[in-house]
Amino acid sequence: MKYILILAALLMTSQQQVSAEQRLRLSTTTSTENSGLLAILHPAFEKQTDIKVSVIAVGTGKALKIGSNGDVDVVFVHAPAAELKYVASGDFIDRTAVMHNDFVVIGPENDPAGIASAKTVAEALIKIAKSESPFISRGDDSGTHKKELQLWRQAKVEHKGSWYIAAGQGMGAVLRIADNKQGYTLTDRGTQIAFADKIMLKVLFEGEKSLFNPYHIMAVNPKKGSHVRYNLAKKYIDFVTSKQGQEIIAGFTKGGEQLFSPDVK
Repeated sequence: MKYILILAALLMTSQQQVSAEQRLRLSTTTSTENSGLLAILHPAFEKQTDIKVSVIAVGTGKALKIGSNGDVDVVFVHAPAAELKYVASGDFIDRTAVMHNDFVVIGPENDPAGIASAKTVAEALIKIAKSESPFISRGDDSGTHKKELQLWRQAKVEHKGSWYIAAGQGMGAVLRIADNKQGYTLTDRGTQIAFADKIMLKVLFEGEKSLFNPYHIMAVNPKKGSHVRYNLAKKYIDFVTSKQGQEIIAGFTKGGEQLFSPDVK
């Protein structure tokens, strides 16, 4: 009987420890995951707060949808126009700028479409389309995909044909596909730097103002239900925008190159 009571006490203690564990649910774009940033940021957050983070890394469109359904506590993405629509509808609150980088167009070193000589990103896309060189699109309603479609519209180019491939994959997978096909693609600079030693493709067009790529973080509105942990979301937002969080972001480099620039002064 004594051993049974001891075992029951141990089980009860174990259950209390599990139930007491604080776990934050985060939906985010694949670039924060693929770049390796979260693998550096989250251990510091968990050490300071004792809050574990469960990450769902998908395209921004899906990340926003998951958040709007109330299936996570906080959303960390990079599609400002789409974000603001969800904020306006009341799905998210406390939207805060965290960091930025930019988009770049990468392709084979021999550059068959000749985009390295382009003066604008529109000209670069026109050259790719006219040469019918392979272009690999995310095709997944991500922030990168949304930006790509916007750029095609601005260039007034019809992106159709066997040369245009909608992969429906995350950024890391798309970089590998583009590398295998020796094609072009649009990518955020953070993921490009993280994969630079894994692929042969090079940055061939960069630097245009329209390629600016800001990241924001938002708490899911607690009105979505009692299961939404706003208190944990607030702690996460406070951390990534704190001096410590911003220093981690600023100090995150690969091959001596900074992947993201912090936005909180």
